Amino acid sequence: MTHFPIKPRRAALEAIPGGMALTMALAAAVSLMSPGSAQAQGSYPNKPIRMIVPLAAGSAVDNAARILAQKMSVNMGQQVVIENITGAAGIIGADRVAKAAPDGYTIGGFNDSVITMVPNLNPNTPFNTMKDFAFVSLVATIDFGLAVTPSAPYKTAADVINAAKAAPGKINYASGGNGSPQHVGAAMLAAHTGVTMTHVPYKGATQAAQDVAAGQVPITLQGLATVAGMVRGGKLRLVGVPMKARHPQFPDVPTFAEQGITGFEYYTWFGVTAPAGTPADIVARLNSEIVKALADAEVKSKYENLGLASRGSSSEELMTTTRDQLAKYARVVKEANIKAD
Repeated sequence: MTHFPIKPRRAALEAIPGGMALTMALAAAVSLMSPGSAQAQGSYPNKPIRMIVPLAAGSAVDNAARILAQKMSVNMGQQVVIENITGAAGIIGADRVAKAAPDGYTIGGFNDSVITMVPNLNPNTPFNTMKDFAFVSLVATIDFGLAVTPSAPYKTAADVINAAKAAPGKINYASGGNGSPQHVGAAMLAAHTGVTMTHVPYKGATQAAQDVAAGQVPITLQGLATVAGMVRGGKLRLVGVPMKARHPQFPDVPTFAEQGITGFEYYTWFGVTAPAGTPADIVARLNSEIVKALADAEVKSKYENLGLASRGSSSEELMTTTRDQLAKYARVVKEANIKAD
């Protein structure tokens, strides 16, 4: 049998006054018996947090998530790392979050389409939005605009609609995939104006925008955070915004209503979720850190420059918004006869 040299430790304790020696010995014993006690006492986070964004790099949500993650990392003293897991209009990445350990170290940065539009279009969606996620906070609303190839003959949104009326099914529009915000928004616009256009889905909004810029497809209804740089650089032409008022970053671009397309407004939102079962105190900590980061003037300015409006919220507000939008898109998909191609 091996004997460990415990006498030096005992001698050291004996040299300390009795009460203090007993206190130290008990503290050491508790520490040895409870290796997870530090975390239980509220040391979260004690390692990097992974935020899964189920969309391509450069998309509106990805841009917003990276700005948020950078500020949270500084404030929390732990890295919040963005991981893009794309495919199936966001289903693959969202399902990865739903099935992750509910410990606060894997969270999701989702646009609303992934958890409210896609489930209404795809009956085989592997997650249940209201059962499989813990809702943390809204992050931002994403303004949209109708963008066209600069060489296309369309100077206004009205030009696009008129061309689609003159040639039913002949005008193609690009989107980030079946059930994506670009797909649903353009299908809603077509239904609203009584035209037929042909959907060309891509593997992500960024790729769709790039192909419109290259002239492969003439138009796309996109989040301004995705296309703002291309518009400013002359690679895309912005011909209208489906908003109540002109966008402050693009004051020369008229609204749809100004062009005679009345009664149609469209925007999406971005929020943070965690796997269902994540402890309430961790959800509360994440919520407070997100709200704090979004209140920062620099973060707000970056969002505004991208066409985003920062929107920190309570977890309850995100849950209610998600539930209401699930019901809304169930109606929209049916009424507009939107199909997953």
